[in-house]
Amino acid sequence: MMSFLRIKTLAVLSTTLLLAACGPGIPVLPDDPNNEPAAQQPSDGNSAQGGTELPSTETPGLVEPETPPPVATNPNDDVLSQYQHLDPNHIVPTKALETAVLYFHENKAKFKNQAVMSILDFSQKSTQKRWYFIDMKTGAVWNVHVSHGKGSDSNHDGFAEKFSNVEGSNASSLGFYKTAETYQGSNGYSLRLDGLSTTNSNARSRAIVVHGANYVQDSNVIQGRSWGCPAVSQANRDKVINLIKGGSLLYAFK
Repeated sequence: MMSFLRIKTLAVLSTTLLLAACGPGIPVLPDDPNNEPAAQQPSDGNSAQGGTELPSTETPGLVEPETPPPVATNPNDDVLSQYQHLDPNHIVPTKALETAVLYFHENKAKFKNQAVMSILDFSQKSTQKRWYFIDMKTGAVWNVHVSHGKGSDSNHDGFAEKFSNVEGSNASSLGFYKTAETYQGSNGYSLRLDGLSTTNSNARSRAIVVHGANYVQDSNVIQGRSWGCPAVSQANRDKVINLIKGGSLLYAFK
């Protein structure tokens, strides 16, 4: 009888330690078991300080009033004012939204799909809905859960800490992307990405794509890690891809 109780106690203790390793009450999803396949055929001064000069004591008469210096303005303010309707509920991180808007405005000709812009916030834990999709006409925002790469989160705590543009790093990459063509791959319906920054210029050759994955769920859990791809849940896959495909701007930052 004592032997049976000792075994049962040890079993309960082992289970408790295992759960504690995963975090205080936060489930951790498994990772992507396979690497991304090779690409398949697509389917579709002083004056500014306002210094005051004393009137001369040698010349009689009235002193002319000094013209006030011009007020310095931010040259980006005029651009940002054109997009004030975006994100009315202030869901998207403000600085990231401004950065993306300025890039979009300056490089508008590059983006065939100007109906939507998306922002991926890698500073947030994967338990959060950190991928934001902004309707450029109405300003409405929709956000979803998304994975990051194993190479960006070695201890699987849900935070992406390292980023890389190198083949085989299995890490996520930061910077501006342009969405490209869709294709059918090992993960089904998927979307290719072209990196527009020096930090993600190898996105296409690394097969960094948008796809659905069973290791991503629409709940506040630590999502499974990909091989560098921004994977979404299978339930959101088609909606996400169809919304941003065909040349829209994606900005990934931390």
